Amino acid sequence: MTPIEKARLCLTTILERKAIDPILLHVENLTTVADYFLITGGNSTRQVQAIARHLRKTLKEQAPLYGIEGEQEAQWVLLDYGEVVIHIFYQPIREFYDLEGLWVEAPEVSLEM
Repeated sequence: MTPIEKARLCLTTILERKAIDPILLHVENLTTVADYFLITGGNSTRQVQAIARHLRKTLKEQAPLYGIEGEQEAQWVLLDYGEVVIHIFYQPIREFYDLEGLWVEAPEVSLEM
């Protein structure tokens, strides 16, 4: 699976749990951490946890999960799938940290499938 295919699979999966305003950023030329950042939000910590769990369950057989942080508190959950790093925020926390603004130089990938 190519990095963009993995990113689009992650996008499809989070949308199944009604993730809020997903943004896919191509960060390959800006960092060595990942090729893509997928940033999204949830209306509650429970929704953030549901999105993260659904993502882990759906991708279990298709892509290795290298790390997960923040799932217990569910304010900001980070899932590391290698080339794709997913940031799932409780919406007020997303607005506070403004990762989209921090990575403003990263091209936004169209979410059209």
